[in-house]
Amino acid sequence: MTASLLRILRLGVKELHSLRSDLVLMLLIVYTFTFAIYAVATGAKFDVENASVAIVDEDHSMLSSRLRDALLKPFFNQPVLIGASEVDPGMDAGRFVFVVEIPPKFEPDAIANKHPSVAIDIDATAMSQAGNGATYIQNIIHQEILAAIPGQAPTNPIDLVVRAKFNPNLKSDWFTSVMQIINNISILAVILAGAALIREREHGTIEHLLVMPIRPVEIMLAKIWANGLVIVTAATVSLLVVVERVLAVPVVGSLPLFVAAAVLYLFSVTALGILIATISTSMAQFGLIAMPLLVVMNLLSGSTTSLESMPFWLQQGMMVSPSTHFVAISQAILYRGAGLSIVWPQMLALFAIGVVFFGLALMRFRKVLIAMQ
Repeated sequence: MTASLLRILRLGVKELHSLRSDLVLMLLIVYTFTFAIYAVATGAKFDVENASVAIVDEDHSMLSSRLRDALLKPFFNQPVLIGASEVDPGMDAGRFVFVVEIPPKFEPDAIANKHPSVAIDIDATAMSQAGNGATYIQNIIHQEILAAIPGQAPTNPIDLVVRAKFNPNLKSDWFTSVMQIINNISILAVILAGAALIREREHGTIEHLLVMPIRPVEIMLAKIWANGLVIVTAATVSLLVVVERVLAVPVVGSLPLFVAAAVLYLFSVTALGILIATISTSMAQFGLIAMPLLVVMNLLSGSTTSLESMPFWLQQGMMVSPSTHFVAISQAILYRGAGLSIVWPQMLALFAIGVVFFGLALMRFRKVLIAMQ
């Protein structure tokens, strides 16, 4: 047993030296957990920011001017006054996301409590911004009318108080930064583990291992722990430096518990990478197989869209993916401060899926080695 552990340790150290000498992979790791996290968190926003708005003001009253002045940065750009004939050409050209049409006699009708209509035309091409922005504009118009003519405007029968937990300012970068780390862990774990095996085959060093008293399971475990160590270290540093320090995103949960969950997850996805590598005959073929699989895993894991919004059969199907459980664990720990008593079922599921992937990869790896002898 001790001799086997020593062989796994030495083979893993060899993997680390091999990875260190590969400048392209080292640059990929650094880029993935630094600039890629920052760029996605600050650039890919789901909330409304600097949306273009046009106003068709056919009333030219104090109330219509008040509504126009209420559309402020950072949610909206300075509103542009246009004529009714410019609405369709402007939206067709993509110059405006929102067009607010204020009808004639709007202020007198509002004061007389005749319930005049205000039309909001929306370019729903950018679906998330369109939905959120329309809600913002409706609330702004309602609040401004209540403030301008409180005696005539309809009042709400209840006082609705909204409290947002875990992300009180509803900032999208708080969500996207952490989820991007998780997505990048998935991508790098599969690529590094698979590339390590294919590199052995292409360079001919796999034949050197075959003449040594080394078992296939030891080769696999060495590649898993070596590549997993690099990724979990890079992800932890990225979480502490890029997310917490640079992006100022608070991490409220236990970092050791998150690292433990990441280790279990890496056991699953590195085994998956080795499994794909045993099916592939070249690095190009490996990429063609791995990338579509990774896209589906990342998009349907809950890191981009809510799992509950998917069809029931797809929700159940994604339960066999380790990324689904790791996203749920990470969100519970890093956002809500959950402990082991809450996330242990998902961690157990991660371990079970990892055992299955490891077993399948080991069977395929043994067949490959037998065919090479």
